[in-house]
Amino acid sequence: MQPAPTRSLPLAGATNFRDIGGYAGHGGRTVKWRHIFRSDHLAGLTPQDQTLLAQLGVTRAVDFRGQAESAAHAYALPGVAYHPLVIEPTVVQRALELQRTGRQLTAQDAVGLMQDTYRGFVHDNAPRFAALFQLLLEGSQPSPLVFHCTAGKDRTGFAAALILLALGVPRDVVMQDYLLTNTLYRRPEGMGSHAPEEVLSVLWRVQEEFLDAALHMVDNDFGGVQTYLVDVMGVDATAQRELAGRYLQEGV
Repeated sequence: MQPAPTRSLPLAGATNFRDIGGYAGHGGRTVKWRHIFRSDHLAGLTPQDQTLLAQLGVTRAVDFRGQAESAAHAYALPGVAYHPLVIEPTVVQRALELQRTGRQLTAQDAVGLMQDTYRGFVHDNAPRFAALFQLLLEGSQPSPLVFHCTAGKDRTGFAAALILLALGVPRDVVMQDYLLTNTLYRRPEGMGSHAPEEVLSVLWRVQEEFLDAALHMVDNDFGGVQTYLVDVMGVDATAQRELAGRYLQEGV
């Protein structure tokens, strides 16, 4: 038996680059390794990192960052097609608005802001996540793809959850994958240094309550993930079979 590939990839310029393969999906079929990757932003990749990406066969990068974020840390990778699916960050803006009213932001405030952000993914940002599914279904043969935002935890986390759920991965396993960010991601030095550490530790990490806020909205507003995939993501039964055929191993 070959050992399973490593989930986290040892890149010097990105700490949260990982494979979403290896989980049991529909019919016990395993999500294929080395086909779909998720990450924090790719602007800091070293030449060695870029070589590793080429060895992995990554030919497409999907960037969920807002315009100012991507402009501040732009990148171009040789042989990798760039697909911007812009989702503007709202947490920092709303935190600043709260602070302007004279309120000292608390950890509880930060949790509420994060939950509101995730609820925004479900409705306001749905077209960008739908576009990711179209990229996954594009072409006759799927080529490895990486999707990312700045930290690879919120916009990226919701996208990864939708993909894994669409492939039949149980929700508790999806949550475990989502929470891996807390083990892997390293916050850049000096980021958000004006806020209390208790607030920063909320904003720069993930909690079950964040993803749950989005998934509960999917359940409440659409009757569950299946209906949401069909009606909002445009991933109907035929597309779901195609997705499974591309990204699930044959047999168990």
